[in-house]
Amino acid sequence: MIDTVRWITDSGKVISKYNKDLNILPGKLRLIDQVCLPKKLTYIETTDLEEIFQCIKRLSVRGAPAIGCAAALGLAAVVQSHQVNSVKDLLTEIERVSNRLAESRPTAVNLFWALNRCVNQAKSIKSCDVNDIKEELIKEALNIVEEDIAMCAAIGENGSELLKDGDTVLTHCNAGALATADFGTALSPIYKAVENGLNIKVYSDETRPLLQGSRLTAWELQRAGVDVTTICDSMAGQVMKEGKIDIVIVGSDRVAANGDAANKIGTYSLAILAKYHNIPFYVAIPYSTIDMELSDGSMIPIELRDRKEIIKGFGKWTGPEDVKTYNPAFDVTPNELITGIITEQGILTPPFTEKIKKIFD
Repeated sequence: MIDTVRWITDSGKVISKYNKDLNILPGKLRLIDQVCLPKKLTYIETTDLEEIFQCIKRLSVRGAPAIGCAAALGLAAVVQSHQVNSVKDLLTEIERVSNRLAESRPTAVNLFWALNRCVNQAKSIKSCDVNDIKEELIKEALNIVEEDIAMCAAIGENGSELLKDGDTVLTHCNAGALATADFGTALSPIYKAVENGLNIKVYSDETRPLLQGSRLTAWELQRAGVDVTTICDSMAGQVMKEGKIDIVIVGSDRVAANGDAANKIGTYSLAILAKYHNIPFYVAIPYSTIDMELSDGSMIPIELRDRKEIIKGFGKWTGPEDVKTYNPAFDVTPNELITGIITEQGILTPPFTEKIKKIFD
């Protein structure tokens, strides 16, 4: 598929899976610069903390699972070259780098999940050799990447059961391979259904203001040979009214314990439209996107982004320079609007609270 987030060794080998026989250090974080898509496919390779921070902040890498993978690999890339005299000093440095990366985006819970997992793993190593901990850090990051690939493949298997030959899927933003380590969440069932020989069509909302649906989802689906049509966000209701949509599948950046789901701004409106038109609305996520510490969606922090994304998103002023703007990056879809949640462990149906809890039992 698409190697969105990977580790590249100094010898030039691009890897996504830990191999004890492979020299994984030194190396770099390697990721697709999604800001350049669809015009140009280009990669960023770096070990610099502030560059990695900015890659996440400016959406060179985006999508909750991909952000988590990039943060984990980025943490290992930054720390590997730090010269410290003791394990204690190294662990302090690991926490410092992790805390900085955690400041990049507030809504995507995978960011914090991946960083905490790596930091805790580093702390658990019973060794006095700082190099052992550095190697364990990249090993754990690669485990996160490998796990994400496997979970997305399983989401595809489970979600493809919802699709039949001739179906048309509506999706919002990008929850494909570009948003994960591979395959995607919302797009994975589509890829699997097509792989199984089904004729599946997709309508992709352009997703204002940064057009992830038209720039990224359409590019990704075309690249995979999937029939895709891009529409403006405001056209979704009319397309549903015309009977062109059989099912809506979206991703999510954070799901609360009760099933409320935060996703790219505009998803809530789409869910309301789907409910009115009696179209099933599904959210596709790995378990790492569920935040069991939040009882409902009202507790999910919503990132507010720069005003210029609305009025000068692609270099041309589309509004008065001094006009006031409000630019939340996400909204929260209440669980009562969600038909089901597609996970690597199966498809959850309402009521969600107890079924979500069982995932963690």
